Amino acid sequence: MSRPIIRWLITLHKWAALIIGLQVLAWVAGGLVMSAIPIQQVRGEHNISEQSETLDLSGVMAPGEAAAIADITPDAVEFRSWLGRTVYEFSRENGASLLVDAVSGEILSPIDEDTARAVARADYAGDPDIEAVTFFAEATWESRRPEPSWRVAFADGEGTRLYISTATGEVIARRNDVWRFYDFFWMLHIMDYGDRSHFNHPLLILASLFALGMSLFGFILLFPWLGRMISRRKR
Repeated sequence: MSRPIIRWLITLHKWAALIIGLQVLAWVAGGLVMSAIPIQQVRGEHNISEQSETLDLSGVMAPGEAAAIADITPDAVEFRSWLGRTVYEFSRENGASLLVDAVSGEILSPIDEDTARAVARADYAGDPDIEAVTFFAEATWESRRPEPSWRVAFADGEGTRLYISTATGEVIARRNDVWRFYDFFWMLHIMDYGDRSHFNHPLLILASLFALGMSLFGFILLFPWLGRMISRRKR
């Protein structure tokens, strides 16, 4: 290989290293963070209380009767326990859900702030004070769920925030300070600076190709260097 080509490859390798080096560092740092922090802590699973799965079937009406009282034609129905009640969760064609008491037929959703507080209290294993309750009509960068929700923030020293669906009365997202730290490095790792959920987009693919090219150039440049070292030793 001629010296002009080698010099050109060296220059190209340096520029590639300059361009992609910081991203490679972000990939390594992200991998370290994601492997070092237990995912259970990130998800706040250590603060989830044990939930009873027992369903009280006494006085429960048929789902068709409950749907008729609510004046809806559901696509699907889920039967479950919720805050000491037995409820039906009806899913409709437009994607919206409706929570109905399976005994009285009372429509329970959208839930109000007091009910959101009760759901958060029932979900949390400890008993810290509730710091703030905020309503969001749309998804936030933190919840990332495209539906109205209540955010209940706890003063537990961990920055725990529970997002509760106004339609289903369920906790749809658990966030805390560890999650935010983890999520920042996840964003850098997948190079999705928007909703941080896509890892097969063009920017990441292009950066990966640059990193691969930089590695290949390094190997190409290694062989002439080894040749020169061997030649020097033979002299």
